[in-house]
Amino acid sequence: MTKQITVYIVSDSAGESADLMIKTVMSQFTGQDIIMKHFSYVQNKQEMNNVITLAKYNPSIIAYTIVTPTLKHYLDQRAEEEGITAVDMMNPLMGVFSQKFQMEPTCEPGQIRKLDEDYFKRIEAIEFAVKYDDGQEARGLNQADLVLVGVSRTSKTPLSMYLANKKIKTANVPLIPEIPPPPELFSIPGIKCIGLIITPEKLNDIRKERLKNLGLTGPANYASLNRILTELEYAQNIMKRIGCPIIDVSNKAIEETADIILDLYNKRGSFA
Repeated sequence: MTKQITVYIVSDSAGESADLMIKTVMSQFTGQDIIMKHFSYVQNKQEMNNVITLAKYNPSIIAYTIVTPTLKHYLDQRAEEEGITAVDMMNPLMGVFSQKFQMEPTCEPGQIRKLDEDYFKRIEAIEFAVKYDDGQEARGLNQADLVLVGVSRTSKTPLSMYLANKKIKTANVPLIPEIPPPPELFSIPGIKCIGLIITPEKLNDIRKERLKNLGLTGPANYASLNRILTELEYAQNIMKRIGCPIIDVSNKAIEETADIILDLYNKRGSFA
């Protein structure tokens, strides 16, 4: 026998999670007449009363995802008074999490949307870092939140990826004496750039190890001290021309350098 049931989906946020769950449950009751009505962003008792009034005059269920404690308690109380079935779709699970983590939930509506936004910003920043790594497509420098400059093997790429995971769109540009920097590098504010320097001896060791890992054991200009001194002098002249902050990465882990950059980034208003 077919029955008509109205399901009132009530949420102090968008109510998307409740909507999906209700549809999943409905799919298990084929042939039944189920009507869904949405009440999103319910913020006060008057709006809750409107739902109660509608629900009490026909066969209905109130399914809700409400994290605001006062609204949840009010709905539970009013539904019981009116003999309406109200199903809490979130708090039982939230209670289990609270017990396991031994902490109270924030009870702030709309947190999942914020998490989604953070996720997509992080993905966008990572894709940006890959696209504009090592001086690729110089036009991207104007779109970057931050631009790293330095000679080869000063950790520009790993730093770019680390910062991307912090949702900062980071490009990096290698400074090579034989290749002029892109003009765009001098058109963006110097405060938006970070120069990375390193001691000649440290860079010499790093480059020798790099060549060894590549199976190149003979003498190479890339790792010669004279070449390194030339590159570092050239790079520092470019950094002075840009007018950017400079960080010595000689004895710093990626995380240490990134923390310094993030501190500068936050103090200077995201380099706006």
